[in-house]
Amino acid sequence: MQKTIGNPSSTAAYVLDSYAIMAYLEAEHGSERICSLLEAAINGDCRLFMCIINLGEVVYIVERKRGLPKVQEVLARIEELPIEIVDADRKLTLAAAHIKKDCPVAYADCFAAALAQSRNAVLITGDPEFRKIEASCNITIEWLAK
Repeated sequence: MQKTIGNPSSTAAYVLDSYAIMAYLEAEHGSERICSLLEAAINGDCRLFMCIINLGEVVYIVERKRGLPKVQEVLARIEELPIEIVDADRKLTLAAAHIKKDCPVAYADCFAAALAQSRNAVLITGDPEFRKIEASCNITIEWLAK
């Protein structure tokens, strides 16, 4: 799914990781911020991105907790959101590998960080693992309230 929302050169950009999407889907702490970003994206005031690798994280978390039928429901719901799902191409994969070399975090987290770098975007998360990345990878992180 690739959606272009608003004028790409003039709007703020955000990358959502699996933590942010799960907070939204489960109405947990931070979901209010995700809702406001979704509304802003619908209005063309920002662009939202998510790496396909992080979408895969959402899928396995949901399937583990609630089963395959719930995964299909969640994917359909995400498909309707104003989020551009970005494939992990060669450039993004190599950037994620470079981040992984320096940061002891999950490889999937490195894809979110690499995507934020490549889009000059703010990474939205509440995952404390990203504190290790924030210090060394020159990305801006907006922390969801706990």
